[in-house]
Amino acid sequence: MVKLLDGIQIIEVAPENIKECGLYCIKDKRSPGYRSKVEWAKAKANSSLRIKIATDTRGKQLGFIEYTRSETAWRPVKAKNYFFIHCIAVFGKAARHKQIASTLLTMCVEDAFASELSGVCTMTSDGAWMAEKDLFEKNGFVLADKRGRFELMVKQLNDEYPLPSLIDWTKQQAKYTGWNLVYADQCPWHDKSVADIRQSAKEHGIELNVIKLTTPKQAQKAPSGFGTFSLIKDGILLGDHYLSRTRFDNILRQEMK
Repeated sequence: MVKLLDGIQIIEVAPENIKECGLYCIKDKRSPGYRSKVEWAKAKANSSLRIKIATDTRGKQLGFIEYTRSETAWRPVKAKNYFFIHCIAVFGKAARHKQIASTLLTMCVEDAFASELSGVCTMTSDGAWMAEKDLFEKNGFVLADKRGRFELMVKQLNDEYPLPSLIDWTKQQAKYTGWNLVYADQCPWHDKSVADIRQSAKEHGIELNVIKLTTPKQAQKAPSGFGTFSLIKDGILLGDHYLSRTRFDNILRQEMK
């Protein structure tokens, strides 16, 4: 545990304490999504995973960062000898004023330097379920690549290895025929989304092929920029991040016109 100014402390989450510390992005430890995420985090494929949670003195969680070695990132990115940030989030005006996100980002960069890596990279977007690039630009990251609404941001510590690049996920889309839902347990909210979409598809008489990604390599070859969630019909991407049942029902109505 690292103590910072203004009573903020950073907890390093590890397999040994994950049940005690919990996961910032989902609070209910009884939910299927929480349990799926814990098992995902403990998997051998995620041995380089780091999760840091910022809390106040009462233990209230204020923000978090999740990152891993770029070679095992669960996003369509090609990068060697970097850290890749899956997620970073801080909620609440008071927490944002304390520069918690920048602090977590700085700790990630320092970890990369200590690990003798070439830098840190991440994907950003002005769409939902992904951080915007402003935070990273403010902390010295620059644009390395861009596809659609997604940007690949990087902060190099040395030029020993090439800059990271995005893998063209559109090349994967044509192989999906019919209705397909592709997901991974990297996000604990996917479990609920998949269950709701399955039920809706069943009620509408739609044959839905649900594909669970279980390795980083599979996610890197996913048919969307988000990597760990894709709703795709006959090669057309209809959703590239968590979908509620209401949003899925709206998509169905559009497709059935």
